[in-house]
Order: sequence, then structure tokens, then C-alpha cells
Amino acid sequence: MPNHPSNLSSDPTSAGQAFDYVSIIRNPDGTITRVQQFPIIPATPDPNSSTCPVLSKDVSLNPHHNTWVRLFLPREALDHSSSSSSSSTTKLPLVVYFHGGGFTTCSAATNAFHNFCVDMVIETGVVIVSVDYRLAPEHRLPAAYDDAMEALHWIKTSDDEWLREFTDFSSCFLMGVSAGGNIAYHAALRAAAAAASADLEPLKIKGLILHHPYFGGSQRTKSEMRLVNDRIIPLFMNDLMWECSLPIGADRDHKYSNPTVSNESVERVRLLGWKVMVTGCEGDPLIDRQMEVAKMLKEKGVQVMAQFNAGGCHTVELLDPTKAKAYHVILKQFVYPSVSRL
Repeated sequence: MPNHPSNLSSDPTSAGQAFDYVSIIRNPDGTITRVQQFPIIPATPDPNSSTCPVLSKDVSLNPHHNTWVRLFLPREALDHSSSSSSSSTTKLPLVVYFHGGGFTTCSAATNAFHNFCVDMVIETGVVIVSVDYRLAPEHRLPAAYDDAMEALHWIKTSDDEWLREFTDFSSCFLMGVSAGGNIAYHAALRAAAAAASADLEPLKIKGLILHHPYFGGSQRTKSEMRLVNDRIIPLFMNDLMWECSLPIGADRDHKYSNPTVSNESVERVRLLGWKVMVTGCEGDPLIDRQMEVAKMLKEKGVQVMAQFNAGGCHTVELLDPTKAKAYHVILKQFVYPSVSRL
């Protein structure tokens, strides 16, 4: 999460002060220097070297783009497989996950996202492919969307043992938190077009999970103004992230930021029968945007499960273990609608 210096004015107006707040420095060539290095957690791929209930490993996605994925697998799936025939192995739903960070920071190895994925595997019984996509402003949108689609095509043809032996390709969900929720949404629109032409087979997407998704717009919302000096994502930082991430010259009503201005592709999602889960909370400045997108999807005939809780803050489930546990209960019901327990 961003750094929050105590001497910051409650109403920063200069771009320089905004960059100081999020601990990034703008360079003359348009790149940024990320001053704050968020803690990372290494993968634990060896089942013989750790008693961790969830195994993880990193696999290169595109060496030319320096992108990769981190796979998460329940240890018990591997233990069960080694003690029985492979034909009796129960295959698990797949969640393709996109981390947050305002499109500009963090990675699949960042501690908050790694730990959240570990807990998700434990609580919901899924396999996760967490995508480490290219960051803005060095790689502005739609670069992250391109990486998301490349990950889906990699998954469908991968011979990785964890995917081949333990993953149910017919039960795939695209999921993201904050900026990752935005990426999951736009990847879903592209994936819907690919699915219509069978281009992703044998991968079959069942739904979309938008966790505090990051959307914007030029017109200020009531929640943005009510929480203008929010401690997690104040308005000036929100503007800064879009400035760094959108195509040069685009405003916040670009379709990458504001899905309500261009939603013709949503029809494919409806026709494919994909369901969408949208979650947020009233303490998040982005809640009005999230509710607008959920409403738009419902009006388009998409099956939407929306839950917006009282209190909280942006990405509260990454900060509060109790909130995370409650979130995983509804997530499991979404992924496994016909059973209450694995």
C-alpha cells in the first residue's frame, strides 16, 4: 500500500507533492522511479522443504516483457495425488488473479497479495495463477490487458504439472483487486470475444470477481468528494494513478477508466452466461464507481452478485484478517454455488 507521510498537507495540489506521497519520482523521460520497495515473499515450490499448507512457484510468461506468473496449489492436493492414482485426483477450480497497486506499483510477489492468495487457496480450495503484468507509466494501458490475455493463452496450452494434474480448466474465474479488478474486467471483455470463437479452449471461464475494482471518470462522484482526503486513496492520488496509466492524452472518461461510457462488449459476457461478483465498502472513495458498474452490468442482463458493506476502506480485506475470512466465505459460495463445503 502507499506510504502516508505525517507531514503531508490534507489538500495537496502540486504534482510534485502527489508523487512524494506515493513515493515515486517522475523522470524527464516519462518513466518513474519507485522509491518505496514493498516487501516481497519468495515462492515455496518444494513440497519437501516446507510445511506450508500452500505451495507456490514462479513461471516465466514472456521473457521479452519480463512478465511471469505465480502459481498457488493446496499442498493436500499434491499429497493426495502421491498416495493415490492420478485418475482419482479431484481437480480444482482455477482463479486467474491480478494484483493491485494503481497500475504503477507492486507485483505478484508483494506480501499483501501473496498472503491473500495463500489464504484464498486455504479457505476456498482453488488453484491460483497470479499474473505479474507490466506496470505504467513505462507500459501504459492496455499493456496490462495484453499481459492478462497472454496469461490466459499460456494457461490453455501449458504442460505445467500443477495445471495439468490438479486444475479444472472448465471452471475458470478471472479475479482482481483494485487496479487488478479493472484488469480482470477488461480482460474478461477480451476473453468473451475469444471464447465466442473457441479461441481459449479448453479453458472455460465461468465468472468474474471484482474485488474493490478501480474505475474512474471525469465527473466527481459523491463518495470521491466525501472521502477526498482518504488515507488509502485520496482524490489527488486517484487522479495521479490515472494520469500515469491511461494512454497519453486520454481523460478519465476513457473506456479503460470508465466502463459506463462504452459497454457494448458486455453483451458477449451475458450471452456466455458468465456471472460477476462485485464487492466493496462505503469507506472506499471508489464505491460509487463500483456501484455504477454493477448497475450497468445488471441493466445489460448480466448475472451480478453485488455486496457493498458498511465502513471499511479500500482493499480492507488485505488489511484485516477478520474481513478477509468473511470475504472468502462469499467467494467460496460464488465459486462453488452448489456446495457449502469441499
